[in-house]
Amino acid sequence: QVQLVESGGGLVQAGDSLRLSCEASGRTFSYYVMGWFRQAPGKEREFVAAVSRSGSSTYYADSVKGRFTISRDNAKNTVPLQMNSLKPEDTAVYYCAASRAAVLSRTIADFGSWGQGTQVTVSS
Repeated sequence: QVQLVESGGGLVQAGDSLRLSCEASGRTFSYYVMGWFRQAPGKEREFVAAVSRSGSSTYYADSVKGRFTISRDNAKNTVPLQMNSLKPEDTAVYYCAASRAAVLSRTIADFGSWGQGTQVTVSS
């Protein structure tokens, strides 16, 4: 298992940018596909983005494609999520997650390790 801690959330205005970070503990970080998910009040948790073990492949939800960028640094055990052109509908708790699946996934059940979440609020 890998332990995950998110940081970087906050209150911003529509159109602003925010950079979230996920720091993982453990020596096997590069074995995991990493993802970001979010959950808005009263809604189900949804997929945002994922990055492959090497960082060479990424996968985005249509709602964030072109605005958000996921990456990873296997030397530092971190997974940043750069969020640009934020919209009020991006308001949610954002979670970092790790998957032992061999390929990129957007399925919550494939991710066995989760962080505690960080709040992002975008005002109009």
